[in-house]
Amino acid sequence: MSAVALVSIALLGTLVGLVVPLMSRRFATTDAGSWAVTLPQPFRRPWVAPMVAASVFVGLAGAAADDPALPVFLAVGAVGLVLARVDLACLRLPDPLVLVAGLLALGGLTVAAVLSGAPGRLLGALGGAAVVGAAHVLLALLPRSRLGFGDVKLAAVLGLPLGWLGRDALLAGLLLPHVLHGVLVLGLLAARRVHRDTPLPLGPALLTGAWLAALLT
Repeated sequence: MSAVALVSIALLGTLVGLVVPLMSRRFATTDAGSWAVTLPQPFRRPWVAPMVAASVFVGLAGAAADDPALPVFLAVGAVGLVLARVDLACLRLPDPLVLVAGLLALGGLTVAAVLSGAPGRLLGALGGAAVVGAAHVLLALLPRSRLGFGDVKLAAVLGLPLGWLGRDALLAGLLLPHVLHGVLVLGLLAARRVHRDTPLPLGPALLTGAWLAALLT
């Protein structure tokens, strides 16, 4: 991908980042009772969201520059940024946002498969959603699991683009979020910032893990 194209995508990501805080406020709730948390101070700084969004977009563009599904990845990434911020703010992954991400992924990948003449990749995407969704259902059903079904639904949605990218991306996207979340939890426990029973959002780890899987595979 040319430098001009990357700069354009970075600018697009920056614009998306300016909208993310506004959209997240529409979905974040303050009536979550004991589950409510305060958005960490760094995430409330106005320059953070545009910087993060630009990085997400440039990373995806660099990793999937020649992939016909790149616009789909960017669209899902944009919704994912809103989901991550909402989950950080109130430990929720709103169904309407997850549904939008799922429709964008499924519809966009279907169009990409038809235009590129690669129906097999669409089957891979559907299989990826089934595998990742089923794995997280099993995790959610384990005793003392704190995995919510909002996390399960988001994981299944992310399985679509991961399955499109192939087996390696799917496997990485299945494992990386839990590695990242586990390291974060251990670090916060060691720093005595949280207790063992402190609820923490998994959505940002699911999204970050999927993004890294796309970059690394």
